[in-house]
Amino acid sequence: MTPTMHTFDGVDLHALAARLPTPFYAYSANAIRQRIAGLQSAFQGLDHRICYAVKANSNIAILQLMAQHGVGADIVSLGELHRSLAAGIPAGNIVFSGVGKTAEEIGAALAVGVWRFNVESVDELQLLQRVAQLQGVCARAAARINPDVDAGTHEKISTGRSENKFGVSIDEARRWFAQAGSMSHVLLDGLHAHIGSQILSLVPFREALGRVEAFRQELVAAGHVVSSVDIGGGLGVCYRHGHDQPIPATEYAALVREVFADFQGTLVLEPGRYLVAEAGVLLTRVIRVKPGVDRSFLVVDAAMNDLLRPSLYEAWHEIVPLHLDPREVARYDVVGPVCETGDTFARDRAMVRCEAGDLLSIGGAGAYGMSMASTYNSRPLVAEVLLDDGRHAVIRRRQTMAEMMAGEQLPQVWNEA
Repeated sequence: MTPTMHTFDGVDLHALAARLPTPFYAYSANAIRQRIAGLQSAFQGLDHRICYAVKANSNIAILQLMAQHGVGADIVSLGELHRSLAAGIPAGNIVFSGVGKTAEEIGAALAVGVWRFNVESVDELQLLQRVAQLQGVCARAAARINPDVDAGTHEKISTGRSENKFGVSIDEARRWFAQAGSMSHVLLDGLHAHIGSQILSLVPFREALGRVEAFRQELVAAGHVVSSVDIGGGLGVCYRHGHDQPIPATEYAALVREVFADFQGTLVLEPGRYLVAEAGVLLTRVIRVKPGVDRSFLVVDAAMNDLLRPSLYEAWHEIVPLHLDPREVARYDVVGPVCETGDTFARDRAMVRCEAGDLLSIGGAGAYGMSMASTYNSRPLVAEVLLDDGRHAVIRRRQTMAEMMAGEQLPQVWNEA
């Protein structure tokens, strides 16, 4: 969506905001479809699976879109498993990642028949064996290796360095494969690596995937079977126009084809942000303009509990006033109503002058927006709307105050510990 547009996927945003109270999220179904099709086209001819990273945006309507286009799921919790299945993603097209899988989660995933587990520790590998044995099934597993590569992204979304909590060293994974024959109910026949998110250069990908492929070849030479290699996700998107230069899917695919030219198995991709980030906007209204010493504060009705990324990562999101009349440019700190100084979407941002009641669009909000939202300051969760060729459908209604407090109660019975 460009700064001059007042429509999104054929829907007039002013008309939409007149029907729904702001703030709310709006997602373009066509933008998501285009990203899926582009990735599928780039990898055409390769034995590959695309498993969407559910954590990026877990609304079941978004997951249903993925299912309709043959995209599986990369999950990290029991809740994400339930969402994926409810949306129609087959269990056989789901991979289970994450460092903290519990026996309950592993058991539930095995019971429905998820395709494979990306294993991140020897303790988890042993737990997988025990739970699979109890159920009398064989669990397919991939060793998540940590290639110790700096992804060149924000430190809080970098996952492939030795000091990060994810994966194990190649040395440890080598020991796993050497002992794999002793596991009666786990088939360790895959590798997995994911070095981080919002990566805008092929350099770290080349280094990390090169290390994965070298290790795979070593394993094969030692007599082990490696039938799948999960290359993770991480492809960056454009949050800041004129600044971010995302990697074209075709160039990424060309690198993958080059690195894994000798691999005859299945390649697994785990895109999350790449498929949905630019497909979403957060619509918000100006509450008031508050004059400050150096510049004015533009106080909007969205807050850090609705979109956490700017507070958590100092992340840039384009903020576009959707004015219908021409105005001069002003500079603002764009802030929300939450009682935290960190409740700030932008500092000293130049934009067209705004007034109370004006509608603004916060771009790049389709990923890690609603999925990270909370009810901090007792602010109910906002609505989500799916847009598709001039139509719209509410895919999450705005939470009521009663729903927000539904799980709470005054103490009725006191028990001794």
